[in-house]
Amino acid sequence: MTDRFGLGAALFSLKSYLAAMLALWVALRIGLERPYWAFLTAYIVAQPLAGAVLSKAAFRVIGTVVGAAVTVLMVPALVNTPELLVLAFAGWLGLCVYVSLLDRTPRSYMFVLAGYSTCLIALPSLDTPEAIFTIASLRVQEILIGIACGSLIHGIVFPNSVTDLLLSRVDAILRDAARWSRDSIAAQGGPELDAERRRLAQDVTELHQMSVHLPFETARIAPRLRTVRALQEQLSILLPLAAAIEDRVLQLGAAMPAPVGDLLDDAQALLGNSALDRAGWRAQAEALIARCTALEPPLGPEARWDEMIVLSLVTRLSALLAAHRDAFDLRDQMAIPSARPITPRVGELVALARDRELHRDPRAALGGALSAAITMIVGCALWIGSGWADGSTAVMMAGVFLALFAAVENPVGPLRGFLIGTAFATAIGAIYGYAILPRLDGFLMLAAAFAPTLLLLGALLASPRWGGIALPALLGLGSPALLETEYVNNFTGFINGALAQVTGIWFAIAMVRVLRSAGASGAVRRTIRAGWRDIAQSANKPGQPDVRAWINRMLDRIGLLAPRLAAQDEGERLYDALRDLRTGVAIAELRRLRIDLGGNAEPLTRVLAGVGDHYRRLDPDAPAPPDDALRGDIDTALAALLHDGNARVRRDAAIGLVSLRRNLFPDATPYGALAA
Repeated sequence: MTDRFGLGAALFSLKSYLAAMLALWVALRIGLERPYWAFLTAYIVAQPLAGAVLSKAAFRVIGTVVGAAVTVLMVPALVNTPELLVLAFAGWLGLCVYVSLLDRTPRSYMFVLAGYSTCLIALPSLDTPEAIFTIASLRVQEILIGIACGSLIHGIVFPNSVTDLLLSRVDAILRDAARWSRDSIAAQGGPELDAERRRLAQDVTELHQMSVHLPFETARIAPRLRTVRALQEQLSILLPLAAAIEDRVLQLGAAMPAPVGDLLDDAQALLGNSALDRAGWRAQAEALIARCTALEPPLGPEARWDEMIVLSLVTRLSALLAAHRDAFDLRDQMAIPSARPITPRVGELVALARDRELHRDPRAALGGALSAAITMIVGCALWIGSGWADGSTAVMMAGVFLALFAAVENPVGPLRGFLIGTAFATAIGAIYGYAILPRLDGFLMLAAAFAPTLLLLGALLASPRWGGIALPALLGLGSPALLETEYVNNFTGFINGALAQVTGIWFAIAMVRVLRSAGASGAVRRTIRAGWRDIAQSANKPGQPDVRAWINRMLDRIGLLAPRLAAQDEGERLYDALRDLRTGVAIAELRRLRIDLGGNAEPLTRVLAGVGDHYRRLDPDAPAPPDDALRGDIDTALAALLHDGNARVRRDAAIGLVSLRRNLFPDATPYGALAA
């Protein structure tokens, strides 16, 4: 309700203003050299959620201290060799950007900050290298004051809980997932179902990002991180299961047995029943799972294709219902104060939970790192060559922005927002600095004079639409020409500083356009190729497969691909990614069966080798269909394993091989007697 009427943004703005003013007052009170750093930091760490403020504050403390320490080590040792010092700055910045891009969590801010803190501390201070330790320690003190004040105000004054937001998002995701599963069972595909698929992949990633802040939560009761990880895993497996069910339903069509059709109707009704209490829902889900088991057709050497499809359908449906049941139970576990599991199954899931496997793109990380390093080198060369005294500010700004926006697909948009915000701050700052501040006397008058502008910008900072402009405007108002220990009328210095900031942003935009011209298409190809490479390697790998890690990585890739492919109007590739996800799951099932078969696994080994060869040869720009020889190998393996004397082997072979055949050859003639 508060957000509806803008009260949430107003409260966030007020808290941010109080934190900034408190930080500025403390810095002025103890006589720090550059109190504006405390003011700026209070706004930089501001977040609507208290836990996010504290986590960002912790990451910023670590990053700032590390960056200051590296500065103290580098400057005295290399100050007499400017070329080496510039290379050292660039190398350190590039290394930090590289690590941050591989991390891909809110924790990456710590690495970025460690890189650009060196630029912030060292570049303006190269004229006095002998005082670098004092300067670095003062910057750390000023920044720590801003962090402490921001954490104090946002953590104590009407704190917004990460837990409350997390639980509400989980409830919404569970409702959406149930609706999507219901539509998949009904085989009601189309654009809306594709949108649901994209949203589920992105929602799981969002939960992962939010859960990073849980250890810093200020609420009395906060979910255990392992419980959230277990919930993420259950949500992740819904995607391949429901897509497989949709495929099998369409494959059976009019040949659907009546008992299986009734089972599907009942499953849809249960997934659409949001009014049922949790105990009743769980009981009905267990009954449906038992019906799935009872409807599994026994397979023998003469098994028909439709029987194998029915087996695949009911086993996937059973697993889907179990995943929804477990997800609901884990949601209930998150909301209680006790760590004791509410069911034995929840205890097992939480014990097995681990950190989520994410897609890593070392090439993109290297590209971002090189962009930041080259920008630093070229900027320093232009600064030194021009002899412009304020050029260090321009280079510093360019380095900071290349590090901050290294993870953004196209940083030009955010950089333009910073340019607009900086221009606005320059105009407002000129009015403050040379029309208002000369008439003020004392800190209270200063705080009152700045209040209207800061409160308005703080409210805009909470808006996704305007935050990209409001933040640079706030940072621009923290100019050293405006917030000093005593007022100094230095209009020339103010204009030079503003010009240097604008020049630094323009330079960053120019370097981004030159160094990152490949755009999203290269990232799409690398992401798709990474999934194919994983499948190829998994198909030929011995030992037990790690299905959860594969699903998490592939789901993360789908979440990354969805907005990129939507921008390129290539939604068909999203379906290919979902098909590849199901293929990886089928490979894992066949690898487990191969281990159980021991020396009798030659047919499966041939199939898995063929799958690996197919995916190894694929080209993202011109993907070729699999060879018919691979389909023949699948059919041969299926015929051989259906003659096995062990009913469990026949069942597992049919489930895995049917899934693989449907994924790779969806339009092929059905296997066996039905084809005849």
